[in-house]
Amino acid sequence: MDRREYPKFFLLILPAAVVFIAFFIIPMVRLAVVGGSGELGLAAYMSFITTPRHLESMIATVLLSFSVTLAALAISTASGLFLVRNRFMGRETLISMLTFPLAFPGVVIGFLVIMLAGRQGLIGEVTKALTGSKMVFAYSMTGLFIGYLYFSIPRVILTIMAAAEKLDPALEEAARSLGAAPWRVIKDVVLPALRPGLIASGAICFATSMGAFGTAFTLATNIDVLPMTIYTEFTLNANIASAASLSIILGLVTWVALFIARSLSGSTVAASG
Repeated sequence: MDRREYPKFFLLILPAAVVFIAFFIIPMVRLAVVGGSGELGLAAYMSFITTPRHLESMIATVLLSFSVTLAALAISTASGLFLVRNRFMGRETLISMLTFPLAFPGVVIGFLVIMLAGRQGLIGEVTKALTGSKMVFAYSMTGLFIGYLYFSIPRVILTIMAAAEKLDPALEEAARSLGAAPWRVIKDVVLPALRPGLIASGAICFATSMGAFGTAFTLATNIDVLPMTIYTEFTLNANIASAASLSIILGLVTWVALFIARSLSGSTVAASG
């Protein structure tokens, strides 16, 4: 860059730098300071290991987010490939319906899960009519899984469809002409081509599930995930330092997931036309 262009460059980047410092750096530094200002000091940052409730909450959150990510990737990959490669009446409507949950806040999604599998939900009414007893799982980890999966699928399927549209059909035809079975075509051609999109969308899905609060707040009656633990520490226990330290830990876990995904997807080249 020419030295004469430095002033213009700094003038262009100044607004973004001011916003980044004011709304990210300063709040995060303040949060980190508060997290280490409690009775435990810096040891508060290890509470997710040393405190049983925090450890259980962390494990439950990671396992839930990981399972939601795997399910969302499996469903979205199959659906996305089908929608990209087939044209039929109502296709655009179907795509709109699959992506419509993006417009819903977490509380609304939680309410929908209650209407499906709550005490007065559809599944409960049907199972009562068939077996005489209601099946209610909206307020369990299963209900939270369904809620997270519901708002995760749209985030994944759009990325998968964008990646699938770039896949060169000639590569699949070449594999078939060489005698490859359909599952080998998917394993050796399709999935490697979609790998960057799968990694990127999976990381976003995992990070979103780790930090989702609205759905958990609506459904978490008998379960405890990390966002709810942070909320409880802050509001009910008035333990601001613990809430702040757990918030930093939650942010670090999601950042590491996104960083790893970025590194893996950045080093992979899709087999596309």
